[in-house]
Amino acid sequence: MSPSRVFALAVLLFSGVSLAMEPPWGPGKNLGQRMVLERTALCTDGSGHYVTATPSPGKSNVQLFYGDGKRFNEMPLAPNSLWIPPGAFLDPRFENPEANSNVNNSGLDLRPYSRVEVDPKANTCAVTCGRRTTPFTLVAPAQARELLLKATYEPSPLKYEPYALLRDTKGAYYLVEKSTPTSGEKGYRVSIGPRGRLKPQRMLNVVADSKGEIFSTKGGDLQLVLDREQPSFWIVKKQRRELRPVPVEDNRLLIFNELGVYTGARLGTPCDDL
Repeated sequence: MSPSRVFALAVLLFSGVSLAMEPPWGPGKNLGQRMVLERTALCTDGSGHYVTATPSPGKSNVQLFYGDGKRFNEMPLAPNSLWIPPGAFLDPRFENPEANSNVNNSGLDLRPYSRVEVDPKANTCAVTCGRRTTPFTLVAPAQARELLLKATYEPSPLKYEPYALLRDTKGAYYLVEKSTPTSGEKGYRVSIGPRGRLKPQRMLNVVADSKGEIFSTKGGDLQLVLDREQPSFWIVKKQRRELRPVPVEDNRLLIFNELGVYTGARLGTPCDDL
């Protein structure tokens, strides 16, 4: 976890809405847009699920969208790294324990990455979520162009992402989430409770400076200290309960599958349905 140090007073819970966006091929009118459209693969499982894959020239990453053929959500780009397979995407609900957890001692962990694989020669695609692979089929180019130009596109439906996770000695978890850049939301939210039953707190204020952050809720203040040598606290009426940090990067499966905050949430990837 690497919390950014912000010198500001944040006002929370700004109500956002889904924002339409333009795909990389735009309306497909000029030569450049048509070239992007031509190199974009559209795949379907035949059951109303579609995924697009647009390779980035000179880069290893692939831009992906997932949807029902009429409406698509953008999937976050994987980092541009030679060590990450083309078509990889992060879905924190799934993990492949057989993948390399520390590529070339770089700290890069491939276990939480799922992927979309396209084989134009075999006219096939496949989507892998964790260790489970589902076969897809390439849509014919003319049909794909027509569908892609008629469809609408939106950012990922994930409005908040994990920012910090802490736990007290009684087994209660304290999850802090930060709004995603494309969500239309502004600020943070805090959920507290035992595993599987975390409840969102009514947010009042956030104070952030070089020493850390204080998330004020109706029930108390969560004091998150950036100095790792100092503990964080949950404070209610001046009574402090010391909290132990739980690294977000090492606990994605716990956060997304077991705490209850993301239960039933759609992340806008094929793994929502496969």
